[in-house]
Amino acid sequence: NYLRAFGDALLHDGVLRVLVFLALQVPIMLGIALFVALAIDSGRLAGSKIIRIGLFLPYAVPAVVAALMWGYIFGGQFGLAGQVFGALGIATPDFLGPGLMLASVGNVVTWSFVGYNMLIFYAALRAIPSDIYEAAAIDGATEWHKAWFIKLPALGPALMLAVIFSIIGSLQLFNEPSILQQLRPSVVSTSWTPNLYAYNLSFTGAQTNYAAAVAMLLGGFTVVIAYIVQIGVAKRGRLL
Repeated sequence: NYLRAFGDALLHDGVLRVLVFLALQVPIMLGIALFVALAIDSGRLAGSKIIRIGLFLPYAVPAVVAALMWGYIFGGQFGLAGQVFGALGIATPDFLGPGLMLASVGNVVTWSFVGYNMLIFYAALRAIPSDIYEAAAIDGATEWHKAWFIKLPALGPALMLAVIFSIIGSLQLFNEPSILQQLRPSVVSTSWTPNLYAYNLSFTGAQTNYAAAVAMLLGGFTVVIAYIVQIGVAKRGRLL
């Protein structure tokens, strides 16, 4: 079964797809979360409590509900996006088509988890002792200097945690494509992601042993990638 998995083109395509997803979606999501956390921590953002709650609420929405909601929004004829583009007299992009499906899934995941990661960063920022800021202010440091030389270095452990969690989540991508597959089965195949492939092999294809082998390989691959990232971040921290 393991030898079969190493030569399985469908599995290879699914792994490549989640790696592309990881490389594009994770930096965007964490970048937005970091920017918002820094903006809230600066104390200059009006309504920061409302923003924190508003960004975190999507995390409380079940993934199935979130995927269904965005699937409706992205619907070409009857969805909200189609109505908006139609009112503007613009042709509606096929958000659930082959060219944009991965981006649409990324949008759902980003919407769901940007608030969660923002709170991780914000908690780390609030843990920085205030006397460090006071000493920096005495030395004439601006808010930009404080953010660059104090806040960002202090966010190292929190950033590594968020990156590792995001990598694991990306490689285990299942809920969103599984729901959107019901809307566009011609676009989201049964092997669209490795997790979806293993699920369909086991529960639809009655290939339980092979599905278990795929799941074991995916788990091992996830551990290796997460370990490489952790070592890379640790080495970078020592160099800095």
